[in-house]
Amino acid sequence: MEEELVVQFSPEAQEQRTGFMPFRLAKEIWREITFGVGTWGAFRPLFAALLAVVPGLFLGQHFNRKHRRGFDWLLLQIPLALTIVLWIALWLWSIFDAWRDALAFDPNSTIDPSL
Repeated sequence: MEEELVVQFSPEAQEQRTGFMPFRLAKEIWREITFGVGTWGAFRPLFAALLAVVPGLFLGQHFNRKHRRGFDWLLLQIPLALTIVLWIALWLWSIFDAWRDALAFDPNSTIDPSL
């Protein structure tokens, strides 16, 4: 009971591969970083923490697809800016939180993202 399997590629699939090479490379690297698999996916927590280092924008939360949390913290920083100590504490917590959330994407991780 042998079956023959034939795979044919449509001409449209080959047209998608044409394009500016550096743009395709950057797009592939970004896809692997954000999906959290492969070589670049291992750097996801580091990349999220580096994005979170930018003060006041909470980009680490947006990178981890926690847009609501990032927006809420953006609004929370307005009254906290009056007390620099609390604003710095929120900023440092956002770096840790972005790193922790990025680790939760790893299926082998023992970190509970609900903490």
